[in-house]
Amino acid sequence: MSPPLNRRELLLGGAALATAGTLAGCERAEIIRPDGVPLGPFNADSTAEDVTAGIDLTGTTALVTGANSGLGYESMRVLALRGAHVIGTARTLAKATEACASVQGRTTPVALELTDFDSVVACATQVAGLSGSLDVLLCNAGVMEVPTAETINGIERHFVTNHLGHFLLTRRLLPQLTAARQGRVVVVASGAYKQAPADGIEFDNLSGARDYEPRKAYGQSKLANYLFVRELARRLEGTRVTANALQPGVIMTNLGRYLPWYQIATAKVVGWTFMKSVEAGAATQVYLATWPGLAGVSGYFFKDCNPFLPGGTMENDALAAKLWTTSEDLTRPYLS
Repeated sequence: MSPPLNRRELLLGGAALATAGTLAGCERAEIIRPDGVPLGPFNADSTAEDVTAGIDLTGTTALVTGANSGLGYESMRVLALRGAHVIGTARTLAKATEACASVQGRTTPVALELTDFDSVVACATQVAGLSGSLDVLLCNAGVMEVPTAETINGIERHFVTNHLGHFLLTRRLLPQLTAARQGRVVVVASGAYKQAPADGIEFDNLSGARDYEPRKAYGQSKLANYLFVRELARRLEGTRVTANALQPGVIMTNLGRYLPWYQIATAKVVGWTFMKSVEAGAATQVYLATWPGLAGVSGYFFKDCNPFLPGGTMENDALAAKLWTTSEDLTRPYLS
């Protein structure tokens, strides 16, 4: 695999965030931990290999979306290295096949275009045929800060790709997750939820036609990622399936391909002073997918391999319930 050229969550505040000091200051803020959720033995410097050391995943099946590059590729590589059968998806079968063939272990490539709900249904159907149970669904793929408003069936692209596609995929695969000994849904969100509209989700503007801003649209989709997890966890109470979300940190991946050239240039020159490596960036999602101590933990938000309370609209359960209902309405023809 060639090294990634861009990055996840690249300096969302623009040129003012080009210095490491600004980001470091943010990291010193007090972290409020949720009661009853265990702290892990890992931190911001831990890698995906670190958090899975000594864990044997033989006999388990995991699906990783966006497995052809960045954090998805590293997650697939490490899960397969530890013995899991990893179903790696990409927007085309050719990309998925190339990625799967380049890692050690058992992998199966599957095409998945999250903006095409027929493709999502076809992917879920294929996965169900490959395995009667699914231990891990790692919703990793996404787009970030598309510069101009784009719609798919009347809905803004970030919202469709980052939220609705994964919402539909999860709903279609719930029978396989429920059939597993302990199914886990892991959704890669972002600290960019802070860029979402002040009131949360703009249900009256899901097309993005009114006052489109790339950061706001991306932030709204990342807020939706965690609200989806909160409502999913509530609906899964009493089952063996858990759902959690995470922010991976600032990492150099292809997700940032739409960012302004000056932000990308800054990242290439000084990013090493404050960014995580891809190996460390993938740690939290792999930790949530595999750590035995999290078997009963559901509905929480994590960063640096530990839980925290994001506050505000991220913890608005009424908003989460409304998002669920709206998402069902927008995907209803494909749910059954």
